[in-house]
Amino acid sequence: IILVLLFFLPLQTSAIEPTADISVSAKSASLYDPLCESVIFGKNEEAILGMASTTKIMTAIVALEIYDPALMVEIKPEWCGIEGSSMYLKAGEKLSVKDLLYGLLLSSGNDAATALAGLYIGHQDDFVALMNQKAQALNLTNTAFCNPSGLSEEGHHTTALELAELAAYAMEQPLFAEIVSATQYVCGTHTLQNHNKLLQQINACGVKTGYTKADGRCLVSAKEED
Repeated sequence: IILVLLFFLPLQTSAIEPTADISVSAKSASLYDPLCESVIFGKNEEAILGMASTTKIMTAIVALEIYDPALMVEIKPEWCGIEGSSMYLKAGEKLSVKDLLYGLLLSSGNDAATALAGLYIGHQDDFVALMNQKAQALNLTNTAFCNPSGLSEEGHHTTALELAELAAYAMEQPLFAEIVSATQYVCGTHTLQNHNKLLQQINACGVKTGYTKADGRCLVSAKEED
């Protein structure tokens, strides 16, 4: 099962013309134009599905809103060795919030997600509550989060359309856009590689891949045209 979401960020003032002849193998898809807030193409785009690590788009948005990216953080033991993909944090090392955001979005680090959530009053659930509040503020009525990393969990879901709308909002944040367009980043002893192959293949400018066995392969990608 592949969830593919592609949207364009045109610099012109005119809308992208709808394309009639699109065929995708994805179970659910949305091709979205943020300039006019319109769907150019949709396939089951309002179906409620799991989102895997594309969750981390919202994790990053909330972190950018509540933390100073330059804030230095000493990594706690309980943030290390988290299940799934990792940036391989080490207890006691010191990294900035910005470094953790790169680890979150390039390496899809579940440990980075845990650290960013754990910084907030020391409790992940409180951070996840902020993620859900942000979803409500953005009118993402079929989007809900149970954790900051995207591990499959009942009640943790979104739609292709709402995930595209969320990504469009995120790409308006300069640091977020800078991070998801990077192919590599070095911090401390970590060399982080972006998992999004479309950066090279179609000159995409973001944003996030995701995979769990339950949710299948998920993708949100952005590309600028004209």
